[in-house]
Amino acid sequence: MHFKLPVKSSKFNAYVAVLGIGSLFNPLLDAQASESDGFANQWIAEQIFANECNSRADCLTSWNPGEEFPSLGLGHFIWYQKDQQEIYQETFPGLLDYYQEQGIRIPDWIRQLPAQDSPWADRDQFYAEFDGEQLTRLREFLQQTLTVQANFIIQRQEQSLDKILDYAPPEQRKDLALLYREVANSEPPLGRYALIDYVNFKGEGIAASERYQGQGWGLLQVLQTMLKAPEDQPVMVRYSDAAAEILRLRVSNSPSERNEQRWLDGWLNRVRTYRPSAPESPLP
Repeated sequence: MHFKLPVKSSKFNAYVAVLGIGSLFNPLLDAQASESDGFANQWIAEQIFANECNSRADCLTSWNPGEEFPSLGLGHFIWYQKDQQEIYQETFPGLLDYYQEQGIRIPDWIRQLPAQDSPWADRDQFYAEFDGEQLTRLREFLQQTLTVQANFIIQRQEQSLDKILDYAPPEQRKDLALLYREVANSEPPLGRYALIDYVNFKGEGIAASERYQGQGWGLLQVLQTMLKAPEDQPVMVRYSDAAAEILRLRVSNSPSERNEQRWLDGWLNRVRTYRPSAPESPLP
């Protein structure tokens, strides 16, 4: 089984044409386009659900200690209150829009909100209402639509390469495009899953607000780290190692009051799933 590669990316296609490697993709397009739907997206949903929630439905509505916002659904999509400003990209309203674009009716209580703003003032209120009708209905809805959420995550990943190449230094763009393709094609379906999961997990790495001490932690930074590393290991091992290095750097650079060290073991376990035969391949 293979996932559909991001061949609809105009910027990626331009690099493919310049590099003369377009013929490598053409025989795969029809097969990948069909195989990436349905079963493959369900597989992706299950992997991300395991990563984000250990496959537990109660985790689909959560609010982490030390954070100022709830995290909802398969991708732990962030939902802010009205006029709330944080460094992380808000993603839950985009998911709500995606549901409606797909003709899927979202829970009535969300539709009846005056705006797409989180209704909970703080974590205490959220958990006081955790077993109430609104959050119970929301968990049920999110559990019933995991594959739709996976499709939304996949769509975001498919748009990520253009954004990364636009942001990256011009002298790196050709190598980044080639490396992205190499990861996407590696160990099917592992490479495609690893790109999708990391963009959902830590973003593209281009938002100016998502920096500690000037250093980002998204997919761009992972790929840039790979460009500097020796090519003495399989590409998915190098990708996993680069992701782990970037996450360790994020924790090292983070404000001490956030205590991000408490999350690092879980983050490293997550990027370990990007390695072939993951349980037998410990991170360095």
